[in-house]
Amino acid sequence: MISSSSPSFSILFFIISIFSTTVLSLTCSTQKLTGTKTYSNCLDLPVLNSYLHYTHDQKNSTLSVVFIASLPSPAGWVSWGINPTGTGMAGAQVIVAFKNDTAIAMKTLDLKSYSVVIPGKLSFNVWDMKAEEDGGGVMKIFATVKVPVNVDVVNHVWQVGPAVMAGRMGPHEFNPPNLNSKGRLSLNGAEASNVPVDFATKKKNIHGLLNIVSWGILFPLGVIMARYVKTFPSADPAWFYLHVGCQLSAYVLGVAGWETGIKLGSESEGITFGVHRNVGITLFCLATIQIFALLLTPNKDHKYRFYWNIYHHSFGYTIIILGIFNIFRGFEILSPDHKWKSSYIVVIITLAVIALVLEAITWSFVMKGKSKKNNKTYDGQTRGQHLDV
Repeated sequence: MISSSSPSFSILFFIISIFSTTVLSLTCSTQKLTGTKTYSNCLDLPVLNSYLHYTHDQKNSTLSVVFIASLPSPAGWVSWGINPTGTGMAGAQVIVAFKNDTAIAMKTLDLKSYSVVIPGKLSFNVWDMKAEEDGGGVMKIFATVKVPVNVDVVNHVWQVGPAVMAGRMGPHEFNPPNLNSKGRLSLNGAEASNVPVDFATKKKNIHGLLNIVSWGILFPLGVIMARYVKTFPSADPAWFYLHVGCQLSAYVLGVAGWETGIKLGSESEGITFGVHRNVGITLFCLATIQIFALLLTPNKDHKYRFYWNIYHHSFGYTIIILGIFNIFRGFEILSPDHKWKSSYIVVIITLAVIALVLEAITWSFVMKGKSKKNNKTYDGQTRGQHLDV
């Protein structure tokens, strides 16, 4: 039995205390704030291990906030702000807190764009600014800001960065959590689902939906039609029109999704998703070649038909693999509700099961056909029997 005064018990108690503190800090409702001031609402922000406590005074059109985030490094920085003109970082008016040697320092920044950052006064009034660190690598920003009259929702942004050197903030990471650290803040504390989705997010959702339907559903479905349905003589030539219809529809929607992606990229100065973009361009090129191949299809008995089939099939399966890969890359970037990713996984599994079942049926059908062919009569006799001389 361990004595309460033993070193082992002390170590165990210390570990349990740290674990309990960590668990309790996982939700904003259990966090303890310094001072006597209380806040009407709190949010567990979806990314960057951060939280927001706030109170909106409608009479004075003020918003009192406490932003809490974990520092990515001991010399790192955290920031929170409001974007009065857009939904992202460009145009945001932010408050930054960081450690300056042993003291806590603060700055206000006007983010003209992703590459132009102007320190100085914000476009709206801000007062009662202070920051503190709790000693565990967590920074808190306290502030009160002026918000427009009769406004129920504002666009807010938050961010964390690795280091501040000689008073200059180091650039933050460009991982999905850092790029998705923005949202619509309901000043009356309404649930996020009741807050209208901003126009930029709608465009991203449209981009994702178009690509899911095209590369992720219609294109695999068209391949299934060509590989399995054509095996049945009664389905000829219906399978061909179904195949072409699925592929053409997928291509049209895919091009629309690709164009919206290019547009989103041009509007997001300083933000690039290299892999997602390059795979998207590759998909567009491969699919375009596939579509033009319809005009250059050799006859079944042509000597080049064998090589055309190799090219056509290899391009088709490559498009399916790259399309599904890029869709999941898009999920990581956009970070939609988990139900969307889960629903698409169910769709892919369903298509895979259908393909496996049809594969078994097709092979059974083909083997029966070969068996009948081998047993057909030859000059009135069954193959395999000796002819009487």
